Amino acid sequence: WGCDVVVSASAPAEEHLALMSRGAVLICRMDPARRPELLESLRERSITGLALDVVPRISRAQSLDVLSSQANLAGYRAVIEAASHLDRLFSGQVTAAGKFPPATVYVIGAGVAGLSAIGTACSLGAQVRGSDVRPEVADQVRSMGAQFVPLPSSQEVSSDGYAKEMSADQASAANALYAQQAAESDVVITTASIPGRRAPMLLDRSAIEAMRPGSVIIDMAAATGGNTELTVPGEVVTTEGGVTIVGHTDLAGMLPAQATQLYGRNIVNLLGLITPAKDGELALDLDDEVVRAITVTHDGELLWPPPPIQVSATPAPGRPEQAAAEDAAAQEAARVAQARSRSRQWLGLAAASLVAAALVLATPAAATSHYIVLTLSVILGFHVISNVTPALHTPLMSVTNAISGIILVGAISQVGHPHPLISAISLAAVVLATINIVGGFAVTHRMLAMFTKD
Repeated sequence: WGCDVVVSASAPAEEHLALMSRGAVLICRMDPARRPELLESLRERSITGLALDVVPRISRAQSLDVLSSQANLAGYRAVIEAASHLDRLFSGQVTAAGKFPPATVYVIGAGVAGLSAIGTACSLGAQVRGSDVRPEVADQVRSMGAQFVPLPSSQEVSSDGYAKEMSADQASAANALYAQQAAESDVVITTASIPGRRAPMLLDRSAIEAMRPGSVIIDMAAATGGNTELTVPGEVVTTEGGVTIVGHTDLAGMLPAQATQLYGRNIVNLLGLITPAKDGELALDLDDEVVRAITVTHDGELLWPPPPIQVSATPAPGRPEQAAAEDAAAQEAARVAQARSRSRQWLGLAAASLVAAALVLATPAAATSHYIVLTLSVILGFHVISNVTPALHTPLMSVTNAISGIILVGAISQVGHPHPLISAISLAAVVLATINIVGGFAVTHRMLAMFTKD
């Protein structure tokens, strides 16, 4: 503790601060917005404090962002914890004994941790949905393979890289959506947090009680109070309704090797920034927006909070009202197209009925009974083939070759019939059956070639 530069994973205790020399530099996670007493202790001892958990969300500072690097691991670990507590598989299964659908995962918050959780859950085969108060992250959620569930309340594009705090009406509408989605999900992962403040309440007691027995909630904001009413920080609890709530406060710490490696790389990148001459001498350039943002105390002065930094965000694809109007127009167009398709089907059926009636009237009475057999054969064949698994469609070609061969033989025998209509129909049957046989043999040959060694 007596070194010129002290690097720690978290803020040291008071007795350890007393061991540090005046003018030293402390680099660690400090949570300065929630720990003013720590900042005052550093100021009184003239210790320069560099808080790694307040790195601004700009591209140039990504290599220093401890929160992002650790949140990425935490999101992955959250899904692993959910899988270990869930009493079923994430992916769906189809076996000889039966089948069951994949698990449904709902992620609230699409920051670094949320996107990591979404990607991990999708890779395990779950059906994933995600929500965020920032509309600009919708494309990011979809790109990870999940469905984006927009909030019903109006939203604003964030300007600092963090989600904006919602009004009471917006929060009420959002919580109603969260409760609805949670009741339909097997796993709910909450990641919402507000820098320097208590985590927002997303799921109250009634929402948790409405969830299915055996469901799992991973509260990634447990360290700052939790996103659910029943979260106990640092513990795993099970409600009377059978819902498991995991309140681990250091999910990234459950992957110590990778967490340490990433944290160490963040430290190395920071030291490279504050030693531009690479001579081992610290040079804090407070005109640098990144250095200024993380410097909370220096030369006995309190520098927290820093001046705000404007962060550009990808604009949302459109306003919610415009998106709703476009969706309504698309639904109306789909309804009109469906009505037209249904009308065409009825017209086609009517035309086919007229043609069938004309054929029956033009056919000799002795052959009329064959139409009944043909109709029943068509109905039976349709239901048999439509229930065949798609994987067996190619082998089915070999079977249809034999059926087409029987049709071909029967049609050839009727080509020379004295009645011109029967002769014409027989000739058409010969042509169509021949095409079917040739195509069937070609497909069968290609199928067998897949199992032939070169």
